[in-house]
Amino acid sequence: MTFATCDICDANEDKIAAGTLAVLPPIFQSYGAQRAFSGPATTLKVFEDNVLVRATLETPGNGHVLVVDGGGSLRCALVGGNLGVLAEKNGWAGIVVNGCIRDSEEINACRIGVRALATHPQRSVRKGVGDRDLRVSIGGVAIRPGDWIYADADGVLVSAEKLD
Repeated sequence: MTFATCDICDANEDKIAAGTLAVLPPIFQSYGAQRAFSGPATTLKVFEDNVLVRATLETPGNGHVLVVDGGGSLRCALVGGNLGVLAEKNGWAGIVVNGCIRDSEEINACRIGVRALATHPQRSVRKGVGDRDLRVSIGGVAIRPGDWIYADADGVLVSAEKLD
């Protein structure tokens, strides 16, 4: 599927007005070899702990986008090169991290799309604390499991339904 987030916004102004299509704030950096990606969201809420991120990426992605609400922490990375390889191998379309990644060169070599706030060389703690498949909020935009994520060079969109 080819798309442009600008075109999606232009063609769906009614959905933006109704709140069923939203644009995430322009706070993300782009990583990964796949500059544009889309798919239904699988959501996680964690804080400076990536055990649940790894466990989720170890499962079949089936073209989903993993949305990780890391609370916006800039104190450690939640996704690294090994997890980027896992995501690619297991069929995830992309990852959106409200937090940091590391091993950016390794992630850039993976055929997935990744959006994150920044890079950070320190790995997260590993306590196994977090929640999966719940409503999260990033930059004031609600993202529910199954919402469609569309990301390209111009931004990241969240839609309550798949858009043609």
